[in-house]
Amino acid sequence: MAARAAVFDVDGTLADTNHLHVVAWWEAFRQAGHTVPMPDIHRAVGLGSDDLIERLLGPDRDRAEDAAISSAHKALYGTHFDRLPAFEGAGDLLRTLAGRGWRVVLATSAGGPELAALRRAVDADEAIAGTASSDDVDEGKPSPEPVQLALELAGAEAGQAVFVGDTVWDMEAATRAGVRAVALLSGGIPRADLERAGADAVFRDVADLLARLDESPFTRT
Repeated sequence: MAARAAVFDVDGTLADTNHLHVVAWWEAFRQAGHTVPMPDIHRAVGLGSDDLIERLLGPDRDRAEDAAISSAHKALYGTHFDRLPAFEGAGDLLRTLAGRGWRVVLATSAGGPELAALRRAVDADEAIAGTASSDDVDEGKPSPEPVQLALELAGAEAGQAVFVGDTVWDMEAATRAGVRAVALLSGGIPRADLERAGADAVFRDVADLLARLDESPFTRT
């Protein structure tokens, strides 16, 4: 039987962290002398640091500030590492899928200590077969590269995979990789935006997906 891959974003999908990122980025920009509206930051969460700064400050910014802004965000967000909250049902969903023969792989813009903190919060390492993190790819989402790497790690073809995420960047990355995309509303992005970006199905959060797993794309792949 061909391998089946269940590929998961983490922030906003398995862990309730998107708004922590928004506040950390807002303060990092403020420290650098930039006033960036929080709704704009929220819509950019899920991009890698370089792409997020590019989107919010534009191509005419002083690029010499980028490293300091990114470092400030990491330091500010890092103050939460000991108490990052996983969504209810996150670990149970990963364990259930692994128990049904799916190879669970994380595809996330987090890396290093941040990813380690997120994995501690989700507390389902026994179900996770691999991670495609920002440390492992040249381009983050919406590039398909993280999803493609996740498929390689799982040993699965695109047609035998489902990607679960919460942002338009997740949906676009999955679609470009030829993988069916499941969207969760837990990251705060409107359903219509997620569907326009390629979501095949939309659920409220991981607990809702787990409760309705047998009517989700995970039963049709």
